[in-house]
Amino acid sequence: MVQSLVLSVDAMGGDSAPQVVIDGLAQFLEGQTGVSILLHGHEGHLEPLLADTPRVAEACELRHCEGLVTMSDKPSQALRKRDSSMWKTIEAVRDGDAQASISAGNTGALMAMSMMLLRRMDGVHRPAMTALWPTQRGRIVVLDVGANLEADGNQLMTYAIMGEAYARAIRGVERPSIGILNVGSEEQKGHEEVRRAAELIKASGLDLNYKGFVEGNDISAGTVDVVVTDGFSGNIALKTAEGTARLVASFVREALTSSLMAKAGAVLASGGMKRLRTLMDPSNVNGGVLLGLNGVSVKSHGGTDANGFATALRLAADLARSNFTSEVAANLARVQANNQDSSESAA
Repeated sequence: MVQSLVLSVDAMGGDSAPQVVIDGLAQFLEGQTGVSILLHGHEGHLEPLLADTPRVAEACELRHCEGLVTMSDKPSQALRKRDSSMWKTIEAVRDGDAQASISAGNTGALMAMSMMLLRRMDGVHRPAMTALWPTQRGRIVVLDVGANLEADGNQLMTYAIMGEAYARAIRGVERPSIGILNVGSEEQKGHEEVRRAAELIKASGLDLNYKGFVEGNDISAGTVDVVVTDGFSGNIALKTAEGTARLVASFVREALTSSLMAKAGAVLASGGMKRLRTLMDPSNVNGGVLLGLNGVSVKSHGGTDANGFATALRLAADLARSNFTSEVAANLARVQANNQDSSESAA
């Protein structure tokens, strides 16, 4: 039977691989039809696990790999491991054997391999890493969150184009709103590159729903659907939010166990507390995508559990089924054409 979607999975990447990968696949496949898996890893480790999970074994084609990229490998070291499960996972997308790849392995290695194998799209100077951010009105897209420490105005505009198409593909928003992260919402605020990015977006000729500058507090408020920033600022914001979430969780836990009365109140509020735990559970928003490449490469958190890996798999499947790549390519081509027309007019 011909499958409608093929996902390429690195079975050996992550802190708890390969067990968490197999368990995540089991969860993911429960709600899927027409999906097959190319599972890359050492058959000696994987065959016993697959024997215990017939549903996963039925959906998987196991491709043996001797090599392994460790969490301590530098990107330059990882790139020499052409027989590794991570390399073969991404290579399958490049060769057209799969529509998306997923790995919980070394982030720097995954980025380097993805860029080497999949190559950048025309008009993309640097790819960007995304994060799906929980907010008061649902999840929003934030990029870049660490792929590139710096970004000029043109790169930030490219991030806006990619983030807009990504939000439409993943969240189903017809015209996602876009904001550029800044130290103030006024047009004169911020450094030269963010102001330049705003000018380029306005002059791009694209039908982008650009709302202007947003501040740090607007991210959690969900003021816009897509927040654009450089990787330095985005990564700091992401790590700060993660730390704050853990702090709040510890405060809540301490407050609810401080006395018998508090414990009784916790029992009465158990329904609301369960919903709060779900909202704050990082495994429910696991999965970052390296945007701007000729193929889908999804990065799962290295310390994820099975639920988190299943979330990353669903993200990869949704993106692979979407028109994301063609939408980004079309908008980048329009920008390049407009720039060429402007140059010819100036001459």
